[in-house]
Amino acid sequence: MAHATIYVGCTVPQLLRGAQSRIFPSHSPLGVLRHSAFCYCTGNGTIKSKRKMDHLERTANNFRQEVITQAKVCGITNESETVKRLRLAIANKDFTFKAGQWVDFFIPGVSVVGGFSICSSPGLLEREGILELAVKHTAHPPAHWIHTECTLDSEVALRVGADLHGYQEGKGNRHKLGTAKLHYSAKNTSELLFKKNILGLMKAFPGKISCCFHVTQQRSQICKELQPHITEGRISEKDLEKHVSNDTSWYICGPPPMIESISKLLTNIGVPRNRVFFEKWW
Repeated sequence: MAHATIYVGCTVPQLLRGAQSRIFPSHSPLGVLRHSAFCYCTGNGTIKSKRKMDHLERTANNFRQEVITQAKVCGITNESETVKRLRLAIANKDFTFKAGQWVDFFIPGVSVVGGFSICSSPGLLEREGILELAVKHTAHPPAHWIHTECTLDSEVALRVGADLHGYQEGKGNRHKLGTAKLHYSAKNTSELLFKKNILGLMKAFPGKISCCFHVTQQRSQICKELQPHITEGRISEKDLEKHVSNDTSWYICGPPPMIESISKLLTNIGVPRNRVFFEKWW
């Protein structure tokens, strides 16, 4: 059955014990994975936290691959004033991921483990052995390290994780190509990461992929290419209600307050809780 997918976002072999012991001391966070997470969903589909937690605590109940692989930084570019794109060379052929997954990010000498969504395709890893991350500058130690200390040839370690809630392989099913509609919000157009890639996909798949860019504090003139796709202000209930159907799945990505706000909007317009998915490891 063909279905629509709505994305709402703002700015997803044996343990390599030898690699772990070479990179990390005995008190590494790898040895203290917790067995429960303190994030939970309330009845209205919003996300809340009892206290501030680190990435490993938030994702303790999530599936992880056993493979931990070393990676070397082979490229660093500024996607915006606040976001760096990290290009990582992966030598381990057993290291794989699926679109939408994230990685545990281990840094030698940094006790806090990062968690970052993968922004490149599995195809790039297969063809070139390259994986890319887009990381916003914050005070969180892994993000701060990437923005202030990371250099070309820096070595880190990665492990793929995924929330399998609601996940089904769907083997043997014949699905027709559906549609993907993205509502993407940022402070201004300079913070709309990968906008050229998104515009390219819209041109390559007309009628199948569409995007509405929302800007909340735009001060400069918007370029002609973006103007037809720009909406001033935050994502609203009115923006979302036109997409409601029985076959629509909703994916939310952003900081907790934004996820809570959008979750409430979706509840207000009658979207079933089991059709809404979001990242909960921030």
